[in-house]
Amino acid sequence: MTAGTISLSYRRYALGLLLAVNMLNYIDRQVLFAVFPLIKIDLQLTDAALGLLGSAFMFSYMLFAPLFGWLGDRWSRTMLASGGLVVWSLATALAAFAPGYRTLLAARATVGIGEASFGTVSPGLVSDFFPKERRGKILSWFYVAIPVGSALGYLLGGLLGHNYGWHAAFMMVGVPGLLLAVPIALLRTPPRGGDDGASSSPVIGNQRKEEAGKAATTGYAALFKNRSYVCNTLAMAAMTFAVGGLSQWLPSFLNRVHSLDVARGNMLFGATTVLAGILGTLTGGWLGDRWQKKNGKGYLLLSGWGFLIGTPFAVWALLAPEIVGCMSAIFIAEFFLFLNTGPLNTVILNVTNPAVRAMAFAVNIFFIHALGDAFSPAIIGWLSDQWGLRSALLITPGVMVLAGLFCFVCGRFVVQDMARVAA
Repeated sequence: MTAGTISLSYRRYALGLLLAVNMLNYIDRQVLFAVFPLIKIDLQLTDAALGLLGSAFMFSYMLFAPLFGWLGDRWSRTMLASGGLVVWSLATALAAFAPGYRTLLAARATVGIGEASFGTVSPGLVSDFFPKERRGKILSWFYVAIPVGSALGYLLGGLLGHNYGWHAAFMMVGVPGLLLAVPIALLRTPPRGGDDGASSSPVIGNQRKEEAGKAATTGYAALFKNRSYVCNTLAMAAMTFAVGGLSQWLPSFLNRVHSLDVARGNMLFGATTVLAGILGTLTGGWLGDRWQKKNGKGYLLLSGWGFLIGTPFAVWALLAPEIVGCMSAIFIAEFFLFLNTGPLNTVILNVTNPAVRAMAFAVNIFFIHALGDAFSPAIIGWLSDQWGLRSALLITPGVMVLAGLFCFVCGRFVVQDMARVAA
């Protein structure tokens, strides 16, 4: 079976199904931050302890990603995605019964394990259904789940938490994921690499397995010598540090600095995120594909300028004295930040061998979170205890500038590395 022999309607179904699961991924991930103020009061926690709840998820997510990446290049990607969905959905729902801080910490760490399984295999799985020249646009549709799922996590968490308590919020967002586990497991898929992978010379039996193993081993070692891959990963790590810290603490910022209750603050932030995120993500995919056709480093130029343009608006959002100015600046900053979502993930696909793409995403996941939001929520929480939340959050715009600079550095190498992979 090749990507070309799968009907267009089925490919759209596959994209829609994977998009829906990715949306649940971000709902279950972000609902915690919507109910931060409620958990803080109920469990009497410091900001540092709250930040560690977010970091616990990221620690397990990044630590298990390499394992699932290795499995994803050798085993059924649909079964890994389905199994991960079951694990994180159950862990989210069971957080509703957490009697104290340690149990809640363990539940959030388990959510990270499940999401690592899905996160490492899903981008390559999505891209294999469609031609290479449409990857940026297709992945942008897939990653629309980030703003939409995040916004729904904030909205549902805020409304459910405000009306029924934070325990109910975890239960009600965790259960729906279990309904999609079977459709994901039964998904028919094209070969790894899509039509590019199918067009390679056919080999059978043990010979095929042996050659695939050699290609994988060579590919893993090559990842760390691939300058485009390394620089792209560093750009994404800087972005993840900033965005991870902002996304986890902005609902609390609106609550403390602008005196919005949990329901209203999360509704405003969620609505802003979903609108800016959809517009930014789809615009980034469309502009990225167009710019890439004219310039081999188009994806990186778009992302780099997006980071730099978004930075002053992030500063404005944190310093604005009134809520209208704050939310307006958040909208503009998020629009430019989300421009990079499809393009930077497409760069990973374009500069890595199809035989090791699951591992390439796994290594990328490990480092962007190890250097990014595995620590930024806890760091910002600790700084908030020392300086106040507004001052602590002001470290994030500087890291956004660093992300843009890494994109421009990556552009120096990407054309050569793409040509090497294509050869």
